Amino acid sequence: MRITIFGAGAIGGYLAAKLAMAGRVDLSIVARGAHLDAIRTAGLRLIEDGHESVASVRAAAQAQELGVQDYVVLALKAHSLAPALDQIAPLLGEGTAVVTMQNGVPWWYFHKIGGSLEGTRLQAVDPGGLIWDRLGPDRVIGSVVYPAAEVDAPGLVRHIEGKRFSLGEPSGEKSERVTRLAEEMVAAGLQVPVRDDIRSEIWVKLWGNLSFNPISALTGSTLAAIAADEATRTLARIMMLEAQVIGERLGVRFPISVDRRIKGAGDVGEHKTSMLQDLERGRPMEIDALVTAVQELGRLTGQPTPTIDSVLALVRRLAIERGCYLTSA
Repeated sequence: MRITIFGAGAIGGYLAAKLAMAGRVDLSIVARGAHLDAIRTAGLRLIEDGHESVASVRAAAQAQELGVQDYVVLALKAHSLAPALDQIAPLLGEGTAVVTMQNGVPWWYFHKIGGSLEGTRLQAVDPGGLIWDRLGPDRVIGSVVYPAAEVDAPGLVRHIEGKRFSLGEPSGEKSERVTRLAEEMVAAGLQVPVRDDIRSEIWVKLWGNLSFNPISALTGSTLAAIAADEATRTLARIMMLEAQVIGERLGVRFPISVDRRIKGAGDVGEHKTSMLQDLERGRPMEIDALVTAVQELGRLTGQPTPTIDSVLALVRRLAIERGCYLTSA
């Protein structure tokens, strides 16, 4: 099995290291800069449970060096996907599956969903349908990523917590291709349930991200602080309730309550959200995939989103002023 991880940052690097050390697949990564140089020189180093291991990984700056793959795992952020399409293209053959590991609403959301919105292309995450046309939704295996990891230095990934990567076909079927991939990931020591409703699981994670991330960026507060403060907790709750109506109109099943989801976020502790970390480091923030796309889904389903709209306007303006807003175009 030939697998390439495209975007070998924290999560991509963690997954690549685990698969490579298991030694069961032909594993490659596409990386760049000092990270690529370090991996080529000394291997991909992983700190997990206090121990450091080194994985021997084929690393390339250009995907064309690697050839056609069975699976391509896209581990870069949503706004980085469209600009990378030309680089991804050499990896794709007739039967190549593409695993999307972006946070937020995926560009393929309305593929094989059925109903009046079947085939709808989301402008917030795929302006003009470019990704849809170039990658093709039939290739897609959806995923929800739970591990937390960081790149401590070039070529060095530190695993913080979590080993679950949920997978699922947009159609809900348990296909041979998703089952085979899950088996290899499990053999690498990961927890990989195959879901028959990956969209509902995407929404449960998105539920917290669309509220806690922008509030965190706007206030500089951690998850625990936002959940503990009555005003910010209430703001997050209102945003989540607006989103829940949208999700339910799209057939999503929410297995937990809003308040339980908020408590779960608060229990993470004094953790800065990814959006706040990006703001502090001057990097593009995942605003469109996490928030703008939910606003667009509200418009498509006829559901007003007044609170989401207000928070989105503020966080987008902040990102523009700080040079941290990059559209998905």
